[in-house]
Amino acid sequence: ESAAARTTADCGDVCVIPVRVDENDIISGAKEILRAIRPKWNLDLVEFKLFTDGITNKLVGCFYNTTPASLQMSAASQNGKDDVISQESSEVLVENGVVLVRIYGNKTDLLIDRKAETRNFKILHSYGYAPNLFAIFKNGLAYEYVPGKTLTPETIIKPAIWTLIARQMARMHKVDCGKAITREPMLWSKTQQFLNLVPDQFSDLKKHERLKKDFLPIQKLRDEFAELYKILEKLESPIVFSHNDLLLGNVIYTESLNKVTFIDYEYAAYNFQAFDIGNHFTEFAGIDEIDYSRYPSKEFQFEWLRTYLETYHEKNDITNAEIERLYVQVNQFALASHFFWTVWALIQAQHSTIDFDFVQFAQNRYYEYLAKKDKFLALEYKN
Repeated sequence: ESAAARTTADCGDVCVIPVRVDENDIISGAKEILRAIRPKWNLDLVEFKLFTDGITNKLVGCFYNTTPASLQMSAASQNGKDDVISQESSEVLVENGVVLVRIYGNKTDLLIDRKAETRNFKILHSYGYAPNLFAIFKNGLAYEYVPGKTLTPETIIKPAIWTLIARQMARMHKVDCGKAITREPMLWSKTQQFLNLVPDQFSDLKKHERLKKDFLPIQKLRDEFAELYKILEKLESPIVFSHNDLLLGNVIYTESLNKVTFIDYEYAAYNFQAFDIGNHFTEFAGIDEIDYSRYPSKEFQFEWLRTYLETYHEKNDITNAEIERLYVQVNQFALASHFFWTVWALIQAQHSTIDFDFVQFAQNRYYEYLAKKDKFLALEYKN
C-alpha cells in the first residue's frame, strides 16, 4: 500500500496528492494540484495570483474563468502567516471558481503539527466555521476561498465587526472535538517545544549579535516562562477548543453576509480560554507598524467580554463580577501570548526564507511583555 493511499484512508473525503510543490516554481505546482482536484478546468483559463506578504507560508489564488483584477484584493500581511484574497462582490465566483493553494514555509513542520491542522480544518468545517479543505499535498493545502476582507487596526474596533468576532470566538470555544483531541492546554507543551528549537548559536552572525543580549542563553527564557505559567495556572481559566492565532489577517469579514470567518488553523488546539482572547487583543497593535497603544482599553474589553460571555453562556444577564474575572485572566494570559510569539519568532529568525525581520518582531513582543508584566500581574478580581 502506498503512503498516498494510507493517507487517503486517514483523511476521508480530502484528496491526498503525493506532490511536493517547489516554492521557487509555485505556479507549476498549483497546476498539478488543480489537475487532481479540478480535472474539468481548462488550465489555460486559470489565472494565478501570487501573494508574498505572508510571513510563514506562501499563497497562490487560482481563478477559473474570472480574473483577479475583477476582484478587489487585499493581502493579509499580519504576522500571518498567510495572505488572503479579498473582494467586494463574490457572485462572479459561484459559477466559476477560486481555489487557494498554500505552500508551507521552510522548516515550519518543526513548529506545526500538519496532521492536527488538517483535522482542525475538518472539525471546524463540520460546524460551518471553516472553509472546505479540498486537498493536502506534501508541503501544503488547497482549500475554499472565503469572500471578504481581512481586518486592520481601524476595522477591528468597529462595533459592527468586533461583536461578530466576540460571538464567533465564543461559538468556537464551545466546539466539542470528542475523543479526537487531547484536552490538555497546548500552551505549556507547545512553548516547551518552541524553546527546545531555539538554537544556542544563530547561523547568521548578525542576527546572533542582535539576539544574544535579550534572549541567550535560552535558559533565561525557560525560567521566565516557568514562573509565569505557575501564576497563570492558578487562574483556572476554562480549557476550550481555541484558535490560538487570531491576528487581524486571520479574520475575514464578509459584509454582505454580516459574518466573520476565522482562517488558518495551524495552532488550533485545546487551550486556556483567556489565552485565545488575550492573544487576539495583543493583535490590535497590527503587524507592519506595531503600535501597542492600540491594545484595547478596559472599557472596550468590558464591552467585548460581555458580548463574548453572553454567547458563551447563552444568557443575557452577565454580571460585572463575571466580566471582571475574565478581564483579569485575559490580560494576564496576554503576557503568555507575547512570550509565545517571541519564541516562535526566534525559530523563524533561524529558519525562515521569507523576507521579514523576525529579530525585530521577537524584540517587539518581548519588550512589550516586559513593559506590561508587573501591571497585568497586579490585576485582581474579587471572588
